[in-house]
Amino acid sequence: MELAQQHLTIPDEASGRRLDQVLAELLPDYSRSRLKQWILDGHVRLDGDIPEPRTRVAGGQLIAIRVGSVATGDDHAAPAAEDIRLEVVHEDADVLVVNKPAGLVVHPGAGNAAGTLENGLLAHDPALAGLPRSGILHRLDKDTSGLLIVAKTLAAHTHLVRALEAREITREYRALCVGAMTAGGSVDADIGRHKTQRTKMSVTDFGGRRAVTHYRVLARFPHHTFVAVRLETGRTHQIRVHLAHVRHPIVGDPAYGGRLIIPAGASEQLALALRGFRRQALHAFRIRFEHPLTGEPLDLRAPLPEDFRGLLAALAGDPAAVPRLEALPWPEQAPA
Repeated sequence: MELAQQHLTIPDEASGRRLDQVLAELLPDYSRSRLKQWILDGHVRLDGDIPEPRTRVAGGQLIAIRVGSVATGDDHAAPAAEDIRLEVVHEDADVLVVNKPAGLVVHPGAGNAAGTLENGLLAHDPALAGLPRSGILHRLDKDTSGLLIVAKTLAAHTHLVRALEAREITREYRALCVGAMTAGGSVDADIGRHKTQRTKMSVTDFGGRRAVTHYRVLARFPHHTFVAVRLETGRTHQIRVHLAHVRHPIVGDPAYGGRLIIPAGASEQLALALRGFRRQALHAFRIRFEHPLTGEPLDLRAPLPEDFRGLLAALAGDPAAVPRLEALPWPEQAPA
């Protein structure tokens, strides 16, 4: 595989420090030992010269890193590129945002060695093989649809990882929940691995990681609620676990939703729609962030997929109501 080259600039405040230390801060997704090995293997250039790990740097110096299968080593071996159709919502030299369909796994893993979003991204842009997780910044569950950010350069990746950690990226979802909620709210409850079902997560008082989810009511139906959700943290299955915790699980959720209940008095159309919806009704609807290189504000949205729209139409009893429901904004007047 041909190695791709990425570029970084030494910040002024790093002047006088060791190269390996500065790289560790600029590229937090790589281990210190891996970064040091890159330098020793000659994959790093400092203003065109081959440096040592202990080389002292100056603000404004340019770092060029040759990355790919040789440089990444065992940190993350890039999977094979596959011709998988991607819906690109935004793309420039530094950032790619895609609208992932339900049913598509993000990364290869046990039981999904191929046919994933990552395989498709590597066919779309082979240079992504040189980035951690092929540039994918965050995850969506297999059966959750919606927007995902992909960094296309090391500089963009480093900036966006820090923006995520600093909660400077707004991720807003749409979900359909079981039960009629009386109001929106927030859930601040630690999430950890389920004690007995290891493929599931759960709210826990011991050994979990802090997780915060905000939700707002957009529309109420007799036995269901259409909500907007914003993540403050990004834990595995966070929205699904937190909404189930407040006794309003997501419709169709096979892990946290319980058995399907057809409400008394439901129309035949609604009963068929609920029985036919075999995944969690959760969609990553909107992402807002500043471009990592230009600072330009990006505000991107992805419409609800057809199966979700059909479920809303059945609940509303009128397909013409779906565009209005879909366009409802986050209720800014409610407390965050």
